[in-house]
Amino acid sequence: MTHPLLDLPPLSAARFASIEDRVARLLATEQDVVIMQGEALLPLEGAIRATAGPGTTALNVITGPYGQTFGNWLRDCGTTVIDLAVPFHTAVTAEQVRAAFDAHPDIDFVSLVHAEAATGNTNPVAEIGEVVRERGALFYVDAVASIGAEPVLTDAWGVDLCVIGAQKAMGGPAGVSAVSVSTRAWARMAANPGAPRRSYLSLLDWKDRWLDGGRTTLPHAPAQLEMLALEACVERIEAAGPATVMARHASAAAATRAGAVALGGGLEPYVYEARDAAPVATTLRVPAAVDASELVAKALALRPGLPLAAGGGALAREMVRVNHYGADATPDVVRACLAALGEGLTGLGVTVDAAGAVTAADAAWA
Repeated sequence: MTHPLLDLPPLSAARFASIEDRVARLLATEQDVVIMQGEALLPLEGAIRATAGPGTTALNVITGPYGQTFGNWLRDCGTTVIDLAVPFHTAVTAEQVRAAFDAHPDIDFVSLVHAEAATGNTNPVAEIGEVVRERGALFYVDAVASIGAEPVLTDAWGVDLCVIGAQKAMGGPAGVSAVSVSTRAWARMAANPGAPRRSYLSLLDWKDRWLDGGRTTLPHAPAQLEMLALEACVERIEAAGPATVMARHASAAAATRAGAVALGGGLEPYVYEARDAAPVATTLRVPAAVDASELVAKALALRPGLPLAAGGGALAREMVRVNHYGADATPDVVRACLAALGEGLTGLGVTVDAAGAVTAADAAWA
């Protein structure tokens, strides 16, 4: 008995290459794009290990937990790391990056998360990219959460390594990811004796066995279902129009933020300024007497399946995250999340304005 998800014809090299080309258009890049057969941590780590090592001085911007992870990888490679950490309720600025270069002129690598879904902030990559280009450093950007939710202009922003995943605003699976690689980044890898080779982390293996051969023979059997899902994600974005998809995410963020403020009860945006807030997810600070994990548990018990989560680690007591990305970037999901949070707060003895929250969210969406 055949099965539509199991009995599929082999994915050809030509089909694989065509999906790469569509991803490149989504990234607005003429650079090489490598689609990797795993969650986005695969190219995120692989790109760092390929381009950084002893002799590298990296400016690692920390606006959330992924920036902290990148710093750990960089140190593990033997890189000299200068951490630029800013409070998670804000975003880094180009002026702060410029000041770091002035203090450490030997910086030759910059790592940055575009949008931190875990903390709800987004960073001004275009402005930071100008500073990085002026100083001649290699620019590595994690755009996993931002792709599909806000503009990602890889070439225009001078990004040498831009990593994306399909699982957030693209509305796809977690098991496939991609990275664009500039000519400068390939040269840095080739000169790096510590760059992974004959490894699942290796970008150079993909270059040698796939790109340099004209993309005619795949180096190994691809993750077929994930590749087809990635293709479907890009098709859906192309059909709707990237601007339309991004506008939907921006509206979801604005509506959630406005609705949370109107809901009251001490709930407030975790990211202070709307301009610093990511369109992919909205983080909210709970009142001091409320435990965020308990609030989320109550909300989900009342309304299962909503994209609500408590903050990770030390933020679990104080932060609620509304993950309004992909298929969940809709007015109905925003309204349902606000209603669930209102019901949860009410159950904890907090007075809220549920009707006012919906009215404010709808007005902000419009």
